[in-house]
Amino acid sequence: MAPEQLRAAIAGHLSALGVPSTGALKLERPRNPEHGDWSVNVFPLAKGSGRAAPDLAAGLAERVNSDPPPHVLTAEVIGGFVNLRLATTWLYDVLRAVIAKGTAGYARPLLGHGERVNVEFVSANPTGPLHAGHGRWAAFGDSVARLLGRCGYSPHTEFYVNDRGAQLERFGLSLAARAEAAEPPVDGYHGAYVTEWASEMPPDADPTEWGRAKALEFQRATLAAMGVVFDTWTSERELVASGAMEATLADLRARGAVYHSDGATWLRTSEHGDDKDRVLIRSDGEPTYFLPDIAYHRDKLGRADHLIDILGSDHHGYLNRMRAAVEILGHDRNDLETIIGQNVVLLRDGVEVKLSKRAGDIIELMVDVLDEVGPDATRFTYLQQSIDTKLLFDLDVVVQRTMDNPVFYVQMAHARLAGIARNATAKGVDRRPLAEVDLGVLVHQRELDILTLLNDLPDVVAEAARRRAPNKVVTWVRDLAGAVHGFHHDCWVVAEDVAPELTQARLWLVEAARIGMAIALDLVGVTAPDHL
Repeated sequence: MAPEQLRAAIAGHLSALGVPSTGALKLERPRNPEHGDWSVNVFPLAKGSGRAAPDLAAGLAERVNSDPPPHVLTAEVIGGFVNLRLATTWLYDVLRAVIAKGTAGYARPLLGHGERVNVEFVSANPTGPLHAGHGRWAAFGDSVARLLGRCGYSPHTEFYVNDRGAQLERFGLSLAARAEAAEPPVDGYHGAYVTEWASEMPPDADPTEWGRAKALEFQRATLAAMGVVFDTWTSERELVASGAMEATLADLRARGAVYHSDGATWLRTSEHGDDKDRVLIRSDGEPTYFLPDIAYHRDKLGRADHLIDILGSDHHGYLNRMRAAVEILGHDRNDLETIIGQNVVLLRDGVEVKLSKRAGDIIELMVDVLDEVGPDATRFTYLQQSIDTKLLFDLDVVVQRTMDNPVFYVQMAHARLAGIARNATAKGVDRRPLAEVDLGVLVHQRELDILTLLNDLPDVVAEAARRRAPNKVVTWVRDLAGAVHGFHHDCWVVAEDVAPELTQARLWLVEAARIGMAIALDLVGVTAPDHL
């Protein structure tokens, strides 16, 4: 029985007891498996019902036991909880659902209903290659967009090109200096890549423009090698040239949110949740970074219902001021969501490697990570932990093709599932139609573990999308891989001492596990190989 069906049955019993369940009814997994398969917390339901939670729990358990929903064996009361024990037959319905819906339809919760969500991430300056730290934002942002798409949203990914300002000018000066075999400015760029690129630069090229184009080309190629392809690349310089900054300033003025003081132009952000007002135009007439940023978000809000900005740990003061600007522009401040992530600690030979283009000490995402460990291991490693925790990326571990390497461990599980199917075909054993197969022979704990995890996948996907947490999918697929490896070790599928009816049921279990694993791996942007 799917959790939705069980929830509906419990809601019916509560209604008969005069207790409307609405959103207070939740089915949970008991922490202790000995307490059953599902648990109903009665405390939220008892509020406003005029009944004590233990009394309501007893009444609910009595009704369930007298008229049990399909597959429910018993309902037991522990305090204010009703624990439900189900026959294993409910897991066979899970298998049938996975097979019926397949990779395209299973674990596709309808949350977004077509809401347009703009996801901006990476957005590095066009002053050199992407470094290993940028890879975390690329993997995370792309996976968040994949999750949103699977859950019924309409995601749009965007890269904001910061190609206006002093940093790009310093990069051009650094290229020009290296082309003349000279040292870059002290505040310029000193990486080895600057010397290499300068040797490729035509003598008559404008160093700043040529360098910008070279950096963008290199960044696009690096991201594509990771499987990250943006829907839109927005140039700050082109946005400003279009008059968007002036139009935005006029809009802010018309809303009475702009004033002048000490020769500068200010925005009244303190009236909208910021700790102080912010300068838009300095006393020398130059706009701060804030004004084009507002123009950019104004442009995005014209194209999307909700914005997600994925930023580095140095942007903690950014959220309130930009939300204030969004509100001043007439939008709900919560239309802008900012995710602040922590940095990557990259290790090689046990030593931390610094990630700085300016200083010249850089581990390039393409050359030093992707080429060495591959895109699958790179993405999987970046997504193992929550984005708000510092990530330890040990190149010496990730490069290994052993079961100690998490991505190898998971991909090996998928390859084993594919291998079981190939072995059956080679031995002349074809899967019969599922309707003709007795799934009741699937009683081994290894089999039930796989089915239980497959049942959890839709909720895991929904939770990962709601919380912007691809690491939850990574955790789930690692758990499934462990269950598959255990099944592979303990449960033969095609063998002389395995009954034909058990072989058929296990072949369908293998296919269901393969579908679940393929869904999860696609959500984190990792391939599901049939061979390793």
